[in-house]
Amino acid sequence: VQLQASGGGSVQAGGSLRISCAASGQTFSSYNMGWFRQAPGKEREFVAAISWNGDTPAYADSVKGRFTISRDNAKNTVWLQMTSMKPEDTAVYYCAADLRTYRYPVTRRNSEYGYWGQGTQVTVSS
Repeated sequence: VQLQASGGGSVQAGGSLRISCAASGQTFSSYNMGWFRQAPGKEREFVAAISWNGDTPAYADSVKGRFTISRDNAKNTVWLQMTSMKPEDTAVYYCAADLRTYRYPVTRRNSEYGYWGQGTQVTVSS
């Protein structure tokens, strides 16, 4: 699975941004998808994940209620809608596809994601 993230940019605190991840290659609809982020000097952390059929989203506590992950298997795309953004949301955001197909439940461990996009920068100013 090849992944291409896009849509990053700069936004003021309290604002919104939607980032996208387009997939190609193997059957996108078979894989759970995740979003991770990495801020300067910090380790990559889990943000959100969604099951292969879109039924089971999972969120980090830090973004729950503010971010929404969604997917459209017909378009081979997964999105992360970010609202009420905070300066601490500033990071490079990566989309990833699970190593395994049809895993249940979704995993939050980045070691269990085998396919990664190139990342897109999101900057939130106060």
